[in-house]
Amino acid sequence: MKTYLKQLILNSPSQQITYADFIGAALYHPEQGYYIKEKQKIGRQGDFITTSNISDVYGRIIAKWFSRLCDSAKIEPVFCEIGAGNGRFAQSFLQEWNETVKTPLKYVIVETSPYHRKLQKELLQAFPSVSQITSLKEMQMFDGVIFSNELFDALPVQVIEKKNGQNYEVMVGLENEEFIEQMIPLENQDILNFLQESKIVLKENQRIEVPLAMANMLKDISSVLTRGLVVTADYGYTNDEWMEPRRARGSLRGYYQHKMIDNILQNPGEMDITTHIHFDYLIQKGEQVHLRCITKLRQDEFLLKTGILEELENHYDPNPFSEVSKRNRAIRSLILPSGMSAYFHIIIQQKGLSLSENEVFTL
Repeated sequence: MKTYLKQLILNSPSQQITYADFIGAALYHPEQGYYIKEKQKIGRQGDFITTSNISDVYGRIIAKWFSRLCDSAKIEPVFCEIGAGNGRFAQSFLQEWNETVKTPLKYVIVETSPYHRKLQKELLQAFPSVSQITSLKEMQMFDGVIFSNELFDALPVQVIEKKNGQNYEVMVGLENEEFIEQMIPLENQDILNFLQESKIVLKENQRIEVPLAMANMLKDISSVLTRGLVVTADYGYTNDEWMEPRRARGSLRGYYQHKMIDNILQNPGEMDITTHIHFDYLIQKGEQVHLRCITKLRQDEFLLKTGILEELENHYDPNPFSEVSKRNRAIRSLILPSGMSAYFHIIIQQKGLSLSENEVFTL
């Protein structure tokens, strides 16, 4: 991967590339990209953990919620998951659907990683309703729900910084065979448009990531959805939160064996690279492609509204070592203020519908 990136830099006219080009190659190169290589990435033996790997309750509660939506909003039972990772969420969703709902369902996984497609196929072979595709472009328009968990935070971003009263784009170059940052005056019109649309004015020495790829992803999502909901689970900040002093250096980070790496230019292709997403920009760009925002909730608030407490009430076992007790502890970890869900938000957008937040969570 380092050799490929070095050639990419040396072959560019200015002998430097954008952070987006660097991240895109490091994560998605068709052979050497982090997400593409055959390497465990999720879970204790990997580099990071997701909500669905804490407990199967996350997938099960969303399956029940989706079933109610199909009935109350007359949404077709088609569930599309973008970026399904190791397939754990899909497995728990489908197990719940088969056990309690039992009506016909179409479950589509959009997955770019051959390694993850293989894991998903092995894990989900008992569920004939599952199909896999590599891109949304392979999908015909449909009614239903499009769901993603930590999709947008893995998209390539560009980086800008303000120094001496001037905005610069931070580029990646080479020095003594090592990757280094280089500053050029900000002239990229797409980035300038982002700042104007978001009404973001950088403070001196402030650095921020620019999610231009987000707009294209939302456009692709909208292009295949005729009528239904888009449910996005991710971590990020509003425009006001981005301007808080503690976030002055941005959020671009790497994760390797559950350790945070500040300098993502080290060991590309060997670690996860992530950023906090721009919530306001996601909502704004969604509106421009007919995805109207219904609500934005912390993940724990979302899970409470979808009825997760009923799972605690209906399953109690005094034995602290039983599977039921373990599951209940997992449920509590998803809704406690100090738990993982406090860092995540759920954004629900709709297309071709006119649902209120109350109607979305009618139990």
